[in-house]
Amino acid sequence: MEKNCLEEAGLPKKTTSKRAPSKRKKNNKIVRYRRPLNINVGVIIFAIIFVYMSFSVYTYIKKDKIQFYEVVEGDIVNDYRYDGIILRQEVVQFADQPGFIHYYVRDGKRAAVGSPIYSIDQIGSLSSFLEDKTESNTIFTNENLSEIKRRLSSFALTYSDMAFDEVYGLQTSLDAAVLEYVNFNTLESLDSMMEQAGVTLQHVFAPVSGVVSYGIDGYEGRDFSQPSAADFDTSGYSRAITKAGQWIEAADPVYKLVTSDDWSIFFPIGEDQKEEFADRTRLHVIFKSRNLETEGAFSLITGSDGETYGRLDFNQYMVQFINDRFIHFEVKAEKNDGLKIPVTSVTTKDFFLVPVDYITQGGDSSDTGFLKEVYSENGTSAEFTPVSIYNSTDEYYYIDMGENSPFSAGDYIIKPDSGERYQIGPSDTLQGVYNINKGYTIFKLIEILNFNDEYYTIRKGMNYGLSVYDHIVLDANTVYEGQLIYQ
Repeated sequence: MEKNCLEEAGLPKKTTSKRAPSKRKKNNKIVRYRRPLNINVGVIIFAIIFVYMSFSVYTYIKKDKIQFYEVVEGDIVNDYRYDGIILRQEVVQFADQPGFIHYYVRDGKRAAVGSPIYSIDQIGSLSSFLEDKTESNTIFTNENLSEIKRRLSSFALTYSDMAFDEVYGLQTSLDAAVLEYVNFNTLESLDSMMEQAGVTLQHVFAPVSGVVSYGIDGYEGRDFSQPSAADFDTSGYSRAITKAGQWIEAADPVYKLVTSDDWSIFFPIGEDQKEEFADRTRLHVIFKSRNLETEGAFSLITGSDGETYGRLDFNQYMVQFINDRFIHFEVKAEKNDGLKIPVTSVTTKDFFLVPVDYITQGGDSSDTGFLKEVYSENGTSAEFTPVSIYNSTDEYYYIDMGENSPFSAGDYIIKPDSGERYQIGPSDTLQGVYNINKGYTIFKLIEILNFNDEYYTIRKGMNYGLSVYDHIVLDANTVYEGQLIYQ
């Protein structure tokens, strides 16, 4: 039926034939699929930002930093440390005869004229008598113990390993003190018993009134009107103390009397302090070893070696230092209230000096300046030139003479109303700092009141100067005037 249908439709007959199978060649070539290029705008923008930030960080690290300092109120108080020599009005007393010496007046106590100071026992009977009577009942008073504690505390405050030999001096002083206390505490109550025992003593009395001291070092009565550096050498210093109960020879020094409450300290002084103290007549002095602060009259003297020395005079506290010859102390410098700035911020700048009578004001502005003489084809004329004033005195204004100055040496300015001429030329140098409040460096005048190694105290409230909380360049050597500063 299918065949008939095809014939009726006029279509060729469907034939079938058998073909031998053919071998097809195998294609081993693989062509990779190429994806279309898709540009990610976000990644590109991020990469640009990353590169920009990396470059900015690098340039920031490599760039010199301009550091600033905020001006604050403050003051500098310098405490200068010195080692000096104490001199007093001292009179050394010598023994008239040999024997064992026994004191009646404690070291540092005042004795009146004619009061007994010591006694001489030529045969030693008093020493034996005292040993018998006090061996079992020697008692120290509270005053004795307090004095010993004071000496030990004072020594501990000033002790230094570099001066260990002072320990032996302390030991000698304490031994003498203990023997004195024993003698004083027993002799006062055993006078009648000594008479009964037949103890005979030769008493010695004070020739003048004064404070008794048993330490003798050879500086007594020395003239210090012209000291020298050798006087302050303590390497060979020694102080002899005659102990109670010790055998002495005739003409031996046994004690000294300090006859006045006036005493002085002489000390070497440096050149910086010499200038600072030149106009001072009194100094505030601190004795840390005595926990004492006081004031003394001050003067400068020239030594025999040509060096400058200081002298401090006092009229009280002599007794507290009666056993001291060399003393360590501090001098508190004068307190100056002002503004505190770093030393590194200070620089100098040169200025033209212009008479104050030549200042004028612009015709159509409130600016101040000077009438500068200018030359042109039409002749000479006066041109108003505004300027910045950096400082002023009764006679002159200080104006910039740098590269950006509107004036040069040799220019003329004209005095208003009179027509007088002044030639620019005279100059002066001022100290100042670079203020950066406006984002660029501006020179500001300063006046130094006091200083140390790190800071200056400058006067506050100055015209053309600084105020509290101003920002200034920390290191003036790293900038120039007019430089833009990014804080």
